[in-house]
Amino acid sequence: MENDEGYMRLALELAAKAEGWTSPNPMVGAVIVKDGQIIGQGFHERAGLPHGERVALAACKEDPAGATLYVNLEPCCHYGRTPPCTEAILESRIARVVIGTEDPNPLVAGKGASILQKAGIQVTSGILQKECRQLNRVFFYYAVKKQPFVAMKYAMTMDGKIAAHTGLSRWITGPVAREHVHQLRHRYASILVGIGTVLADNPRLDCRLPNTKNPKRIICDSQLRLPLDSQIAVTAGDIETYVATASDDKEKSEALRRAGCTLWYLPGSDGRVDLAALMKRLGENEIDSVLLEGGGTLNYQALNSGLVDYIYAYIAPKILGGRNALTPVEGLGRDCPTDSILLRKKKVTLLGEDLLIEQEVSKAAGHV
Repeated sequence: MENDEGYMRLALELAAKAEGWTSPNPMVGAVIVKDGQIIGQGFHERAGLPHGERVALAACKEDPAGATLYVNLEPCCHYGRTPPCTEAILESRIARVVIGTEDPNPLVAGKGASILQKAGIQVTSGILQKECRQLNRVFFYYAVKKQPFVAMKYAMTMDGKIAAHTGLSRWITGPVAREHVHQLRHRYASILVGIGTVLADNPRLDCRLPNTKNPKRIICDSQLRLPLDSQIAVTAGDIETYVATASDDKEKSEALRRAGCTLWYLPGSDGRVDLAALMKRLGENEIDSVLLEGGGTLNYQALNSGLVDYIYAYIAPKILGGRNALTPVEGLGRDCPTDSILLRKKKVTLLGEDLLIEQEVSKAAGHV
């Protein structure tokens, strides 16, 4: 056998080049090897453009007949934005296909590999499966649940404050950590904040790194308090912006629509936006991931509703103190430590003088 793991790692590296650009599609890289030499490679660059397998086939410098194709995700076998990759593979007379992991999309889910096998192509699956699934964690989640993967992000001091008692929060962390946040904004399809954050900070919620995209902006604004002269409203014609509300104020709604915002009326029983309904609406609009940059109230509401899947906690080597200083998660809170929302699988990264701790939110029964 050829160096399956080595070529699959190359396919993963190629796929990752499109991070942030393929939503709601997965990141897919492909490598074609013949007689021990790479004769073609490529990756899926954008939703609507050719998939990685077709890009690699088009890049071949010699006839791929009899070659081996390495791809980190099972080739698709259905017509979507582009034709099925299984057709292109069969036409190319590839002899062997090595797959990193099965596609969870019910339209594929083993069918792509089966079509290739029935046509006489040797199929090997599960090479670097863990790494392949991790790369497309958001895609796997969205394909199965039809709701966005939600990652909560906050920056705090060592004593757990996200702002001073005066409300001032710039800057808790240093430039390296702040740049990392903008990388996340590029990586995730959307960014969600509450109206309190907008009123306090008047943010743009854009991505300011070169060669990146802006996330779609979701504003949770139960009473339609979003100012028409805010940076969000003023730039809504340039950056896709959604306002989720529980208010039926037609005049303010129409004014925000004229500014370029899309209004979603999603009232909950408590008079605030129904977050579960919001997640469902986002999924219906093919928004596969959310970076939650909310304040303590929205963060608690999302966590307590079991909607948060992942947490990025940036921790600065500072002490602010203050009984009334803001914390990343507020609300009523849990009654006792044994009823805490549990986290797992931590990853710690040093970013300049700051620490980034990443953890999954446990979805075990009784914890969220």
